[in-house]
Amino acid sequence: MSDYISRLRSKVGHEPIILNFAGCIIPRGNGDVLLQKRGDREKPIWGFPGGGLELGETLHDTAVREVREETGLEVAVTELAGVYSGMVDHYPNGDTAYSVTAFFVARRLDGDLRCDGSESIGLEYFAESCLPDLVNRQHTIAACNFFAGRRGVWS
Repeated sequence: MSDYISRLRSKVGHEPIILNFAGCIIPRGNGDVLLQKRGDREKPIWGFPGGGLELGETLHDTAVREVREETGLEVAVTELAGVYSGMVDHYPNGDTAYSVTAFFVARRLDGDLRCDGSESIGLEYFAESCLPDLVNRQHTIAACNFFAGRRGVWS
């Protein structure tokens, strides 16, 4: 959990809050996309690498930082995939958040895939036909839009 979110939660407890997130859809040449098996949920589940916006960061900076932290990859953002809101997320510790998530399409520049051992416990590329269940509706809708070729969408 980010420092900002920790400080905010220390004041409001488990009350619903609005949180901003950013992540990346990282395709490889054959069209498969990189997914991260998340270790910060009640049970491991897959999603795109990404995380919470820190004070002073842009959404772009957040997406690039989170990819580096969670996957070991340096990426270059190439376009906005979409911005998704209006969905509630419930966390195992009782926290509730209304999330606003920006997903970017990114190109791998450098680095070797590696899990951080806490947020990331697995990293794999998946074809559209083999996508596992994803962590929440925002990730699922972003994946559907990406594979349909839709960019710059919002909800």
